[in-house]
Amino acid sequence: MTVSKRTFLIFWIGGLVIFAGSLVLHAPLAIEAVPGGILDHQGAPHAVAVDAIQRAWRDAGLLETAKTAMISDLVFIGIYGLGAALGGLYFRASGRALGKDGLTGLGVAILAAGVVFLVTDYAETITQLIQLTRFAGNDAMAGFASSMGVPKALSFLFSFFAVPVALVWEWRAGKAA
Repeated sequence: MTVSKRTFLIFWIGGLVIFAGSLVLHAPLAIEAVPGGILDHQGAPHAVAVDAIQRAWRDAGLLETAKTAMISDLVFIGIYGLGAALGGLYFRASGRALGKDGLTGLGVAILAAGVVFLVTDYAETITQLIQLTRFAGNDAMAGFASSMGVPKALSFLFSFFAVPVALVWEWRAGKAA
């Protein structure tokens, strides 16, 4: 599959722009009763914690805000994750074309990070949204969602930093050729 630089950058940068908008939507959820906001909900290991957070949001009149913010996450996840995966495909091919095995390998790693991010963040956010729309925590869902946090964060951070590194590497390799 051939991916253009323009296509992957549109998705990857577009995802980051949507992420910034999503952060704005999440900001009101970090009220005194839930200082970590959505991060507290994501990390809640059991139904009791989820219920306490959701009650605090309801009491503050923020339930609809929480739903909107989580839906914005779903949009961000898809666009950014696809952008990272497409970027990985692009750099894999670019590295081969330039004869740079390291860039090819980095492309494969970016592709893997994009896929891991898509799977883990969708799994986390969908289980959170189900609990929120039911207004009832569930031990299995809460535990599952909280277990996705580390792989989601690591895959996001890796792709966030690796894509610019790969762009510079490709640029330098192209100048040297």
